[in-house]
This record gives sequence, structure tokens and C-alpha cells, in this order.
Amino acid sequence: MLSWIGVNTENDGNTRKSVLLLHAFPLSGAMWHPQLRALEKEGYLAVAPNAWGIEGSPERSGWTFDEYADELVLLMDSLSISEATVLGLSMGGYQAFALQKRHPKRVRSLVLADTRPEADAPEAAAARADFIAGVEKHGAGEAVKRMVPNYFTKGAPERLLKEAAEMIAVQPASAITSAMRAIMQRSDSTAMQSRINCPTMVICGEHDTLTPPETAKAMARAIPGATLEIIAAAGHISNLEQPEAFNKALFAHLTGLPS
Repeated sequence: MLSWIGVNTENDGNTRKSVLLLHAFPLSGAMWHPQLRALEKEGYLAVAPNAWGIEGSPERSGWTFDEYADELVLLMDSLSISEATVLGLSMGGYQAFALQKRHPKRVRSLVLADTRPEADAPEAAAARADFIAGVEKHGAGEAVKRMVPNYFTKGAPERLLKEAAEMIAVQPASAITSAMRAIMQRSDSTAMQSRINCPTMVICGEHDTLTPPETAKAMARAIPGATLEIIAAAGHISNLEQPEAFNKALFAHLTGLPS
């Protein structure tokens, strides 16, 4: 079973106020601490699982996002969560697409943050292969060096860079490379966007260079009825860089859901 952190998990898991938060690569569920605090205050049941090999989750090689989606359902079952709003950022967005594809009845609504629906282009796949080789040779520190500079806007507080670096540095290199291979092998979700029939919000940092606002705008156009929120003065990990604005958008989505 996946390790996880959460709030209000002693509540009735069948409540409509359940949120599943899926983390970015190669961070952990701890990246959601500003959202978990806010959700707890408002009485939501919220769970942030750690991907395989991360923060106590059992390590698994050769896994796919489809398999991970099935594992998320087992986690939901263990907590008596019948359906949830699924919030995924970056890699978590890829996992959210997989969960919506395989288990749509478990997804009450979607929040897709700083992510994209497309599979990797050949040049992206080559860059990821180089990343894997670097981490296999130099360890988690190589992932810190390659990822953290792309997470936030220029001039972001040093504490944010330090927090992200520390979160990555403690992860096993093998867990990082397994997650990267899952990213490389993910299915293309472009075609399924038009078939998403649950309430959906797309969020993107204004200065996200990895999954830029143009990508978010295209997703919002492709998903029927989707809303779009661009977070000012934020980069790729928008929930940490601008937590108040991110939380405002999230709660606008949650409170607008039908009873």
C-alpha cells in the first residue's frame, strides 16, 4: 500500500468533500502542505499519496501510470473514499488523466495543474533518457540540480528552492528513475480530453516554462466546460510559490461542484 499524508481521514470517507492530491516529479506528497492545511480547516478529507519508492511507499520498478491509477483506487478503498476531487500537478496530472481514464466513477472532479495531455515527443524522450543516466551515475543530487531551477520564477524565495531540493535529495535514485521511466512511457491523453465529463479546472503558473500557459489554455478549450486559472507570479510548482492564489482557485472549484 502507498504511504500518504492526509487530513480529516477519520471522517466518513463517503463524504462528497474528499480530495486526492497527486504530487509532481520527483517530489513527494509533502509538497501539498499549504493545500492540506487549508483543506483541513474547511473540513475536507484530503489525502496526498507518495508514488512508489517515495517516502515509505514500496519501491517498484517498471511501473506505469495505469498501474498506479489502480493502486490509487486501492488506497481510496482502504479509506472508504467512494469518489474524490483529483488534483494532480505536473506528473500528478499525468496520473490524474490515467485515473480518469481507468476509473472515471471514482473521479468526482478534476483539477489539472501545470501539466500537459500529450505524450513525449522524441526530443523530450531523449532528454529524459539522459536524465535517467545522470541520476543513475550521480544519485538524487543530479535530480536536484536538473529540476529545482525549473520549478519557480526567477527571484523566488530561497526557502522554496531549499524545500524542493531537500524533498528530492532524500529520495532513492532508483525511485526517481522509475518514476521518470513511467513519465516517458505514459499514454497520450489528448484524444480523451473531449470525453471528460466531470467538472474540471485547469491551473497554470503564469511563468511556467515546463508546461506553459499556452498548454493550459489548450487543455481548457479541449475539455468540455473546463475553467482556467492562471496563477500570477508563479512558475511550475505554482501551489508552493503562490499558495494563497492557488488555494483560492481550488476552493472556487470545490465550492462550485454540484451537490
